[in-house]
Amino acid sequence: MTELSPAAHIDPSASIGVDVTVGPGAVIGADVALGDGCSIGAGSIVHAGVWVGPGCLVEELVVLGKRPRLRRGSSAAAVELGRLELRAEVTVCCGAVVYAGATIGSGSIIGDQAQVREGARIGERSVVGRAACVDFNAGVGDRVSIQTAVYVTSWALVEDDAFLGPGVLMTNDDTMGRHPRGERLQAPIVRRAARVGGGVVLVPGVEIGEEAFIGAGAVVTRDVAAREVVLGVPARAVRRVDEGALIERWR
Repeated sequence: MTELSPAAHIDPSASIGVDVTVGPGAVIGADVALGDGCSIGAGSIVHAGVWVGPGCLVEELVVLGKRPRLRRGSSAAAVELGRLELRAEVTVCCGAVVYAGATIGSGSIIGDQAQVREGARIGERSVVGRAACVDFNAGVGDRVSIQTAVYVTSWALVEDDAFLGPGVLMTNDDTMGRHPRGERLQAPIVRRAARVGGGVVLVPGVEIGEEAFIGAGAVVTRDVAAREVVLGVPARAVRRVDEGALIERWR
């Protein structure tokens, strides 16, 4: 049964499915689409044009479809701000902010106080942990585990089944702000089923190969080959990932 709180503001142009719940103080903007079985928590804001798929759970004090506030000359200004889409059965937890133009795949979870910027793409059944940030135009595949306080920088690519441990930090600018305006930066690439331990730093442009393993606290300054185990500062290869540890043995 649909339950729309009288203390919520719902624009008349919004499309509301069946069995939808909207809590008190929520704001549903113009041309929003809420699919069947959605729940929008108290105090959450769904900006104009957002599409929320069936069965989605949006907890309290979430902001969906925020538009960025950018400094003059920001490279993010080139990102096309289409509508935000949450596919079926997505969960967005308390205090998270998901920007206009992002796409969140079916069954994924966006954790408390996490941020997903404009143009970012999250695949199916992935998790973005508490206070993590997926920056603009980053791509995250299916079944990816992004732990607490991870920073996935703009233009980064994280492929299916990868694991980013707590506090992983990616960087994308060797000049630290002194590059020509409008120049595309060189973000890290994390290939399929690679595992990156807690507190690891990935410098601009490095590629982590399939099924590679990066030990906690490493600073990765060069590419890591598929199935290499690397440790240290700077990170150096020490051995190969065993056959028994490959993702196919753990499905």
